[in-house]
Parts: sequence; C-alpha cells; structure tokens
Amino acid sequence: MPVPGPSPAQSSLPAAAARFGTHGHGRGADAVTGGKPALPTGPALPFGPAARPSHPVSAPVPEALPVPGEGPGGDAVAEPVREAAAVTATPNPALERIMRGPSGVGTEGLFFTPRRAPSAAPPEPAAAPDVPAPRPAAGGRPIPGLYHHQVPEPDPARVEEVSRRIKRWAVDEVEAYPPEWEDQFDGFSVGRYMVACHPDAPTVDHLMIATRLMVAENVVDDCYCEDHGGSPVGLGGRLLLAHTALDPVHTTAEYQSQWAQSLLADAPRRSYRSAMEYFTRAATPSQADRYRHDMARLHLGYLAEAAWAETEYVPEVAEYLAMRQFNNFRPCPTITDTVGGYELPADLHAMPAMQRVIALAGNATTIANDLYSYTKELDSPGLHLNLPVVVAAREGLSDKEAYLKAVEIHNDLMHAFEAAAAELAVSCPDPRVVRFLRGVAVWVDGNHYWHQSNTYRYSLPDFW
Repeated sequence: MPVPGPSPAQSSLPAAAARFGTHGHGRGADAVTGGKPALPTGPALPFGPAARPSHPVSAPVPEALPVPGEGPGGDAVAEPVREAAAVTATPNPALERIMRGPSGVGTEGLFFTPRRAPSAAPPEPAAAPDVPAPRPAAGGRPIPGLYHHQVPEPDPARVEEVSRRIKRWAVDEVEAYPPEWEDQFDGFSVGRYMVACHPDAPTVDHLMIATRLMVAENVVDDCYCEDHGGSPVGLGGRLLLAHTALDPVHTTAEYQSQWAQSLLADAPRRSYRSAMEYFTRAATPSQADRYRHDMARLHLGYLAEAAWAETEYVPEVAEYLAMRQFNNFRPCPTITDTVGGYELPADLHAMPAMQRVIALAGNATTIANDLYSYTKELDSPGLHLNLPVVVAAREGLSDKEAYLKAVEIHNDLMHAFEAAAAELAVSCPDPRVVRFLRGVAVWVDGNHYWHQSNTYRYSLPDFW
C-alpha cells in the first residue's frame, strides 16, 4: 500500500508529453493576451432509479428555441429551430425505438422514423419522411451477439470539413500532439465519429463544439492516464489543475495571473481551456455547468481506476461497473442539446428519470468500448482493467466465457436504457425531452458505429 502523504514525485506532465508540454513555437506567455480569446480571469465564463412519476410531468413549451450566440471562426449560426407543438408517445416496448435514426441532416434530423408505425399511434410529423435502411458501417464487423442499431453512413462532406478543422485546431491552436503522433490522430477518425453521433447538428460549427471537447478529453486521458506517458502516480494533482481549465479558479489578484498562465503549461490544459471557451460561447450557463459536473464525474472515475492500479487491486464486478459509471462517455451525450442548437432546461435535465437515462446510455456505450478495445488493451503493458478481464478474474471464467458474459451485461444495459427512455417519453411528453432522448439514443448508435468501423484502433478477439 502506498504511504499516506503528498503525491510522489511526478507532479508534472509525464516525460512522453513533457517534450511538447510547454507552449513553444513562439506561443509563450504572450499568447495570453494575443492571438486567442483572453483567459478567464473574472467571474464564471458567460456565454428512484426507474420510478415513473405519479402524474405526467410537463413544462411550458416555447414557440421557438434560438441557437445562442455566434461561434468562434465567423461561421454562421443556424436560425432558431421551431419545436413541434405536441408529441404523443406510443406504448412500450421502448416506444418502437422512439429514438430511431435520423431522416437527414439539419432540421430534418430532429425527427426519427420508427421501424413499424403502430396502428393505434398518431402519425409522425410531416417533417420526417421515410428513409432507406442504413448501410452497414464502412469497415469492421459488429461483435457477434452485441445488441446495437445500424446508422446511416455519416455525411462525407461534413466528415471532411470537421476533420480538416479539428486537425488545424489541434496542431495550430493548442499544440495537442507532436508530429510523430499524427498517424494516431488521423486514425482516431474523430470527424467521422462526431458526425455519426450528432447528425442533427445545424451547422459544422455546432459539430466542432463536440469535436474539440472529445479531442481534449482524449488528450488528457492519453497524456495523464494512459497511452503516452500517463501514470497513476500524482494523477490527482494533474487532473485537478486541468479541471480548472473547465471550472475557473476565483482567487486573489496576486495569484490569478499565475493560475491563468498555468493553463498554457501542457497540452491537456491548453486543449481543455480552448475547447471549453468555444463551448461556453455556444452553450447557456446551465449547459456549461452541467458539462463541468459531468467532467468532475469523469475525473473521479479516472482517480478510482488509478488508485486500483497503484494498489494492484482487481475490483469486484459490481465495483468495476460502479467505477465505469463515472469513468465513461457521459459528458458526450449530455451535451447533445448544445450541439443540436437548443436547450433542455435544467429542471428537465435534473429529473431522476432523465438522469437514469443518461447514466444508462453512458454505461452501455462504455462497456461497448471495453469490448471493442479488449484485444488492444491486452497488448498494452501491465494489467489493463476492462469488464471481460474483471469478470474472468472475479468469477473464475475463461477469457471467452468472460467476454461473452460482458456482451450480455452490455445488452442488459442497452435494453434498460431504451426502456427507461421510452418510459420517460410517455410520462413527460415535453417536446424538448423527447428531442433530447432521441439525440442521446442517436449518440449511442453513432458511438457504436465508430467503434465497429474503426479498424485502425480495434480488432475483435477470436472467440467465435
């Protein structure tokens, strides 16, 4: 057991990232006041698990939901999106997958076509024409027996533009990676990933909100925790300082500038700072605070996994699943309304039933990541915890048996997610709630699509 006390030496970015951790190439401290948005130095930046309520929950529905503000880069922001006057949900099971894939890009993507129209249900809004069945993913194959839904291939024009912009941001604005990591950045295919997950984004600017945050989260994970010099040693201190790029420090004038300078100290903090500035310009204060909360959850999950690594503890399956509810994809689908150009109000987002839906979506997609990254993680040095490894160790199963049981756990989580989403759509038929549920479900499907099709990163074990 480690000796209690201050974190061991390694309080700065690990060596593999330290080579480019200082703000070089002529972008030193002067960058604080020139060439980029000013650092935040004042107030906060502007800008029962499955229980059904005893009576339907409703909220006033605005006539139009405007897209807040103009994003950085001068691109046009979409016009306000007019909501449907009313939404009537169909009965279970899962409301015939109410969150079925989108019918198109932009406003047409706000409504989704069920596989079969129930005979007793009212017709879908006229803005949702039938669409052909989606083609299989461009590459790879799904895990046999894994419950999932196919999605249409993402719009190639949007994929190309998002890919171009995100690489320019990562290289020129925040220096997120050195040249020798370029192939890994390209292989991540983040443009295809985000377009698949957010097909209803009104503009490429909206897609870029999610894309920058996704890349920034991965820079932190790689450089602080895992692939590129990450370590559990001293992780808490590094994560806390990085988190202040999302949740600004309010201190005395003497130390405020020192903190502001620290946000340029390494690639993770530069990435978080810049991505959050873009996000808060498009998000409402409530949406920004929601995201900060979910990122704190993520960092707590990182620390739990790091503590187990330091003590060489293999958690019980239930403990591992609890950790994965925090160290998971939750921050990504929770911003689906910001990326879609509208807001799910705070009181509707905070409903226990909505929180259950979001948690289950994050849990299911994270276990899918465990399954697709299984062989990749086995090839990495040391013991890398994932659900099949934990199940094998704790329940005495073979590698194959444990992997197949993990598939079953994923499927159970997916079914629970869809049932909870359908139940909430019935009990709270506010159009903004239904729209958000659809967006989260499409994110779940797009996330699976990316894992299945990304053969650069993932390959399946030979268990079938």
